[in-house]
Amino acid sequence: MGCDQSCGLIAGTVIGAVLAVLGGILMPVGDMIIEKTIKKEVVLEEGTIAFQNWVKTGSEVYRQFWIFDVQNPQEVVVNSSKIRVKQRGPYTYRVRYLAKENITHDSENHTVSFLQPNGAIFEPSLSVGTENDSFTILNLAVAAAAHLYPNAFVQVLLNSLIKKSKSSLFQNRTLKELLWGYKDPFLSLVPYPVPSTVGLFFPYNDTADGVYKVFSGKDDISKVAIIDTYKGKKTLSFWPSYCDMINGTDAASFPPFVEKTRVLQFFSSDICRSIYAVFGGEINLKGITVYRFVLPSMAFASPRQNPDNHCFCTETVISNNCTFYGMLDISKCKEGKPVYLSLPHFLHASPEIAETVEGLNPNEEEHKTYLDVEPITGFTLQFAKRLQINLLVKPSKKIEALKGLKRNYIVPVIWLNETATIGDEKAEMFRQQVTGKINLLGLVEIILLSVGVVMFVAFMISYCACRSKTGK
Repeated sequence: MGCDQSCGLIAGTVIGAVLAVLGGILMPVGDMIIEKTIKKEVVLEEGTIAFQNWVKTGSEVYRQFWIFDVQNPQEVVVNSSKIRVKQRGPYTYRVRYLAKENITHDSENHTVSFLQPNGAIFEPSLSVGTENDSFTILNLAVAAAAHLYPNAFVQVLLNSLIKKSKSSLFQNRTLKELLWGYKDPFLSLVPYPVPSTVGLFFPYNDTADGVYKVFSGKDDISKVAIIDTYKGKKTLSFWPSYCDMINGTDAASFPPFVEKTRVLQFFSSDICRSIYAVFGGEINLKGITVYRFVLPSMAFASPRQNPDNHCFCTETVISNNCTFYGMLDISKCKEGKPVYLSLPHFLHASPEIAETVEGLNPNEEEHKTYLDVEPITGFTLQFAKRLQINLLVKPSKKIEALKGLKRNYIVPVIWLNETATIGDEKAEMFRQQVTGKINLLGLVEIILLSVGVVMFVAFMISYCACRSKTGK
């Protein structure tokens, strides 16, 4: 075999080996570079990608409402019939469009504190009607009277005011009134100081949620965005034991490098508790691979089904000795008002809860809550937070509007879907700055390793064949 041919084969073998080694080395080195870059960019401090999108959300957030319009109010009042409802909606508002306020960095404790201002702008093009659409709904003040004031003498006095104001168990209200507040004629007659404005979300505009204090992740990236305190406290004062703890983030993001086995914990002031989501699947969102985490039915399970929920059951009558599931009594969080939360249409709830209501159609796909999280950065790129607001209505012998009722009712008033999806422009930017570079690095690693191995094997076989032939 000539020297040129032999040297060429040896050189090819060496080059192949070098390429394979480079590809192999680039894998751990590349992973280290990616990890270092991600850890730098997800920290909540000036100049990072995370901070820029954290101060003011880069996606438009919408809150859709569906109202349960009562079809048979008189039958319920007189005969204690099942409440027949008809869902109307969606009525859509843009929310969370205001930047965080009073942002204060604590470099010693590596935390950031802030207020989240509230605001809602009606979106006619995304709604089935206007804010002036009218509905037959529960009279919120009258419905809560028997629960708030169980004393018989007080109920007699309240009854006279309810009759004088010509109020009843049901009323007609516009969407705007129901959501954002109206002057209640019954409460306006109460002779001692009580708030007379009533609304499911009153007050909302020009208010703020917080103060939140979260970890910046500067010293420990595994704690980034996790809430340290809410309103200056580490607990809520609503629940006994560990149920009162504030756990996780606010669900806008999570510590990076999310694994499918991780349970994502987050706190929501809307539901007055911390809750969690578990891995439900992997999907492609605008060219970005995300993990879908869903709120499991066990989160609202009864203590019998899930013993960890024992401290979320704070009364035994309505919950049937804590055996009912699928609803949450948040009255302690709402100044004693008999407010119960559930998933829309009582999805995953005890059948007994919904047996006093007709017209509900729970559907897993339409009514579940989920978060789509990009696993490398921990950013939530799409979400749907769905919940239903219900009121407990009790019979009362002293209040005429409640006298005809023969049983307790858990009455659905409204359900909402707060949702957002990363925009096309932001998705393109995310692909270029994050997933695109990672995919390119991975492609280079594979190409170097593959070409190197093929060259090494091919040239080595050729060299051995030539040596064998020359020897003969």
